[in-house]
Amino acid sequence: MQHDFYLDEPDALRSFASLLTAVQATPYPLYLFIDEYDNFANQVLMAGQGDGHARYAELVQGEGIFKTVFKAIKTASRGQGLERVFITGVSPVVMADISSGYNVAKNIYLEPEFNHLCGFTEAEVTAVLQQVAAGCHFSAAQVTEALTMLRTLYNGYCFNPARYEPIYNPTLVLYFLGAFQKRCQYPEEMLDSNLAPDRNRLLYIARVQGAEALIAAALNEQTPLTVATLAQRFGVAEMVASEQNREALIALLYYLGVLTLTGRNELGEITLRIPNLVIRRLYAERLAELLLPSVRDQDAGHLAARALYQRGAIEPLCSFVEQKILRTLDNRAQGAPDLSANELTIKMVFLALLFEDHFFIVDSEPTLDRTYGDLLLLLRPDMRQYKLLDILIEFKYIKLNALGKNGLELRQMSTDEIKMLPAVQTKLTEAHTQLQTYRATLTQQYGAVLRLHTYAVVALGSSAWSGQR
Repeated sequence: MQHDFYLDEPDALRSFASLLTAVQATPYPLYLFIDEYDNFANQVLMAGQGDGHARYAELVQGEGIFKTVFKAIKTASRGQGLERVFITGVSPVVMADISSGYNVAKNIYLEPEFNHLCGFTEAEVTAVLQQVAAGCHFSAAQVTEALTMLRTLYNGYCFNPARYEPIYNPTLVLYFLGAFQKRCQYPEEMLDSNLAPDRNRLLYIARVQGAEALIAAALNEQTPLTVATLAQRFGVAEMVASEQNREALIALLYYLGVLTLTGRNELGEITLRIPNLVIRRLYAERLAELLLPSVRDQDAGHLAARALYQRGAIEPLCSFVEQKILRTLDNRAQGAPDLSANELTIKMVFLALLFEDHFFIVDSEPTLDRTYGDLLLLLRPDMRQYKLLDILIEFKYIKLNALGKNGLELRQMSTDEIKMLPAVQTKLTEAHTQLQTYRATLTQQYGAVLRLHTYAVVALGSSAWSGQR
């Protein structure tokens, strides 16, 4: 039996009401799926302050169109033929602002049974990878190598704070496998352009006071970010504020897809981290741009970084960091800094400048012989054909008061004189001992293909000095 309904193009709600009338005349229920319900709110958010906020208020506040639509949906679910509504989006933004219009929704995104809903498990990725590899006549070792690459680049997402069960980003996995199947080699660009919105989300975070410190802290793999609880509602008015508390920003980064859950710590706090290498690249790029607003300085930083991994020369990079970044941080310390000079900051600055995932697997806390190194640039297997170097750096930081000298006195000393200071000698010896152990571990793991250069970088207040072995 045919059941007609009236399509009123200027009035979607009348069309919806007509559809409900037609559905009620059948034995079938109506299911409504709403995808990216928060899309327009995210556009307002990413745009920053401006007329978009007023437009957003018109849509969701009072008798705004968006709230009116959700009121109609709520009414339709009360015996008028609408059986179930399923809503997906990026962040719980709009629901906070239209709660009076649609207060019957239940959030399910933190429930464990739905953790695998939005991604691929490793078993699923492995099965498809093996099919692609068979078509390319790859060996078992090549399949293992490709799976390790996929795991490093795209795995790590988790949406359940009770336990860590990572899943793969489906957009990125399909992008990788599509290129892999077509050419039987890895794609040169590991970040699919479809993830460009993630860059915009970090741009938003970068506008908020304290962004540098938070982005640098997120890049520190050894110490995860923590929140007491994960906020489940955000209003746009809160999100566009120029200053927000740290826990709200961390929760927002989670909802925007650039942090993920890893469980709870011994204090019961929810722990979060950057999920994988391609998202870590976005953080590194953003931190570099925050530290070096000038395009000219960014280009100079890239040239200094290339001198290290192309020729093994670390001195240009140390000089650049000292002149363009550390002294700036030192000057900020007179006011209210986002970042202050310490060992973690030094390491994050070098990471931001050296992050080059076109050629390297960049690991800021590599596990080496049951301890943690500081910064490892390990050539990707498909890039070992080029004359590039594997780089391992160990960082040490010494406060000026521990040297008994001020910054001016240090700048008047030669490199050899600085090197002979007892505190510097102690740190250099400590770093080189660690590097020898790490070299042995990496050589055992990767064998003759490794072209490893190791460096100890000692920062003295706002000055950086390096030693190589």
